[in-house]
Amino acid sequence: MPKPRTSSLSRRGLIAAGGALGLVAVLSACGSTDAAKDGTGKDKAAASAPAGPWSFKDDLDKDVTAKSTPKNIVAFTGTAAALNDYGVKVKGVFGPTKTADGKPDVQAGSLDISKVEILGNVYDEFNVEKYAALQPDLLVTNTWDGSYWYVPEASKDKILKLAPAAAISVGGNATLDKALERTADLAKSLGADMNSKTTVDAKARFEAASAKVREATKANPGIKVLVGSGSADLFYVSTPKTSADLKYFEQLGVEFVTPDKVEGGFFESLSWENAGKYKADLVLLDNRTGTLQPEQLKAKPTWAELPAVKAGQITPRVTEPIYSYDRCAQILEDLAKAIQNAKKVG
Repeated sequence: MPKPRTSSLSRRGLIAAGGALGLVAVLSACGSTDAAKDGTGKDKAAASAPAGPWSFKDDLDKDVTAKSTPKNIVAFTGTAAALNDYGVKVKGVFGPTKTADGKPDVQAGSLDISKVEILGNVYDEFNVEKYAALQPDLLVTNTWDGSYWYVPEASKDKILKLAPAAAISVGGNATLDKALERTADLAKSLGADMNSKTTVDAKARFEAASAKVREATKANPGIKVLVGSGSADLFYVSTPKTSADLKYFEQLGVEFVTPDKVEGGFFESLSWENAGKYKADLVLLDNRTGTLQPEQLKAKPTWAELPAVKAGQITPRVTEPIYSYDRCAQILEDLAKAIQNAKKVG
C-alpha cells in the first residue's frame, strides 16, 4: 500500500495513502475469466479489436489516438482489473498490486499478477525503464482531480512521452454509474464485446443492486452512515460530495455524515481523541491494504466507543472500486444489506 500519511504529503499523496478519502475490497471475484477467451483460447478483446486508426476521448477532454488499436497496454492496477473483467489484457500495471506476503492486493481483482509487469506497487513508485521496455501503446488510469492517478509528478513528463495516456474520471462531477459507463466505453474501444451475455448480465445485476439500495433506504429511513478510515495517528471522515461511489449512493437515498472541516475537498482528519465527533448508525470502513481494519482498531479506545462499533454495524468500504459492473454490483448489494439490517444507534 502507498506510503503512510505525513503532514508534508500533497493532497494526492494523502488520497493515495489509504485514508477515508472522499474519493476515492475485500470482494469476491464476480467476473468470469473464461468470458475473456474465445474458442481458440485467444483474448476475445484482441480478436474483436477494430482494424485501422484508434481514438478515444477521455475524461480530461483529450483525444487519445493511435495508428491502430493498442495491444501493449499499461494501466493503474484497479483500471487494469476492470479492463480484465471485460476481456482486455494489459502488459503492465502500477499501483497496489500485491501485498507483503505476495498475494494479490484487493485492487488487483481477477488479474493474474504473475503475468503482468509490476512497475510500481506503492504511491510515487513507477519504473520508467521497465515501462519503456514494454513498448507501450497506451497508458490508462483514473483521475480524481485532473491529474493521472498514481503517475508520479517527478517522472510524469518522461512517462507521458512514451505512449498516449487516457484517464477515466472517478472524482469531481463523476458518479459511480458514469465512471462505469466510461470504463466500459474504453474497454469497447479496445475490442471488448459489450454485448456478451456476461457483460449484459453484469449490467443488469448492477441496475438491480441499485434498486436494492433505494429500497433499503426507503424501508429503513434515517440511518446515518459515516465513511471512515483509520491510521495509527488519525481517523479520517470522508465527505460524500467528491467521490463517484459516495455521490451515487447519496442519489440512491443513503444519508451520510458530512464532516464540517474538510481538507482539500475530500475528508476531515480527526485525532483519535476526537474520533467520536460525529455520531452514526453505520460505519463504512476503508478496506484498502495499509489502513487499519476492525481487529487492529480494537486498540483504539475511542473507536470502540463509537455507537455503530458497539452495535457491530461496520461494513467494508471499497474506497477505490474496480469499475466493472459485476464488482460494483457486489458493492451495492453489500451496502443494501448493511442498511437494511442497521438499527439506529447514533
